[in-house]
Amino acid sequence: MTSSAAFTPRNGLLYGLMGLPLAFVALPLYVVLPNHYATTLGVPLALLGPLLLAARLLDGVVDPLLGRWGDRLFATSRRAVLAVAAGAALLMALGFAGLFFPWASTPQGLLLWAGALLVLTYTAYSTLGVLHQSWAALLGGSEAERSRIVAWREGLGLVGVVTASVAPVLLGLPATVGLLVLGLAGGWWAWSRSVAPSTQAAAAHASPAALWQPWRNPAFRRLLAVFLLNGIASAVPATLVLFFVQDRLQAAAALQPLFLATYFICAALSIPLWLKVVERLGLARTWLVGMGLSVISFVGASLLGAGDSTAFLLVCVASGAALGTDLALPSALLAGVVKDAKHDGVGGNATGLYFGWWNFATKLNLALAAGLALPLLALAGYTPGAQDAPALRALSAVYCLLPCVLKALAAAALYLLIVRPTHEVSP
Repeated sequence: MTSSAAFTPRNGLLYGLMGLPLAFVALPLYVVLPNHYATTLGVPLALLGPLLLAARLLDGVVDPLLGRWGDRLFATSRRAVLAVAAGAALLMALGFAGLFFPWASTPQGLLLWAGALLVLTYTAYSTLGVLHQSWAALLGGSEAERSRIVAWREGLGLVGVVTASVAPVLLGLPATVGLLVLGLAGGWWAWSRSVAPSTQAAAAHASPAALWQPWRNPAFRRLLAVFLLNGIASAVPATLVLFFVQDRLQAAAALQPLFLATYFICAALSIPLWLKVVERLGLARTWLVGMGLSVISFVGASLLGAGDSTAFLLVCVASGAALGTDLALPSALLAGVVKDAKHDGVGGNATGLYFGWWNFATKLNLALAAGLALPLLALAGYTPGAQDAPALRALSAVYCLLPCVLKALAAAALYLLIVRPTHEVSP
């Protein structure tokens, strides 16, 4: 089966559908779960916070190991990959349900329960995610083709994010768990019927690589440097958006879901448009354009104050459109790095490892963003609910301008490390 078969709309849907439940499960785990344990189950935040941090750090550390295991599975057979994916999906669904419906009742018991099930759920989630990403990378193809297959996954993932943002409120937690189970079952069924990597791609995994092998690839190191800078720039406002909406804009609570939904929906709608730009400019230059749009959006947000909810909705539209490039293009660039590595002999048998380290960087971005933004706000004198002018200026600076600085650094790195070298070697 040729790789071009991977890029039909039908196969994009079959492969990408698993992206929906994977994104669906992430939002409740990161947003709803802490609030549920603190307010409904009565677990002190002072104890809950370190537990969540430890579980997330452990999750990131095991990703490269899961990636190497994934390489062994791809070397075995397509059936082995899908069998492990089915087991991971089952464990993730059980862990997710157990987290929201614990069998413990005391704070200490709840902490132990949550710790064990968080490790189970995160590990299953990471296993499924690494296998799913590696599958697409092994399909190969041109830049435009790689961006399309990734766009199906990320676009359907955005549908999962939007659904997860309203399901717990509108349907309740039991129905949310049921939706996840249905999504995982349907996503696995569709994935199992999508086009598989070629036998040549699988044969390249005959000898799984050393854990650090992707780091020997200069192209991977350059791309990861850009990805880390850009990821922190995107994660900082994600960490602080509710503080900005509540205290700087003083917007009604009913508007908060509207802002978030607008942001993610515009990201999803923008992806097909960005793919058209990729055909003209290529992946790296299109990502550069998206970074520029993001900077413009957050500079505009820095000018807003109390009552500017309509203007902030426009910021959500523009920054959501910029997010489309962050979702669809970096993974497609990484797939190109993996493809080139096979030809050059630099880590070509380490597809799962590449995505394992990539996922580790994604989780590190979230941790670094919280570790950078929240202490800066505290040092500047901001506390949630503050209304004095210096505190609000500090909030705007960290929410709006710090991401602009980081995004500008990411754009400079993208140009100097990837765009310009590529241009110089072009005929």
